[in-house]
Amino acid sequence: MGRVSQAQAEENRKRVVETASRMFREQGTQVSVADLMKAAGLTHGGFYKQFASKEALVDEATAHAFEELTRRRTAGLEQHAGQRDAAQRALIDVYLSPAHRDNAAEGCPAAALATDMAREPGDREAHHVYSEGVADFADWLATDDEDGITRLCTMVGALVLSRATAGSPLSEEILTTAHAALTAPH
Repeated sequence: MGRVSQAQAEENRKRVVETASRMFREQGTQVSVADLMKAAGLTHGGFYKQFASKEALVDEATAHAFEELTRRRTAGLEQHAGQRDAAQRALIDVYLSPAHRDNAAEGCPAAALATDMAREPGDREAHHVYSEGVADFADWLATDDEDGITRLCTMVGALVLSRATAGSPLSEEILTTAHAALTAPH
């Protein structure tokens, strides 16, 4: 079998990062390299041609997840003709929904990666990227009347708790209560 072209190698790397980003959000960063590469449709041996270590992949996959979140927020702003409050409301509607609760792989990295990042050393790139991503998300959620950190904590906390209680009536109640708290007129 011949060598892979540079373009193909770049495409393979991109596929691994995207796959890792989804799998880490769904299953945590403890996913094995072998399972990750299998899910990406590539061989385990090819991993170390692309990445120095699994930690390097965690760094890139975390950055990718937050870049994806930023793209969604930007698209939401464009969809709502630059009306930040309407875009925020639409994001809250989607964020605190059963569909988001049930699809961690495509969901918010702030909620999905929180436990893993809490275990990462503070000097790791993934920890830094995560912290910046959370701060950026909170800034975006801020309004003239409400602190973005409070809004983000309510959203992330509600999502995490609703996932942990999925299948029970409490899960729906958590989402509904948090949604009402964030969207009630002041």
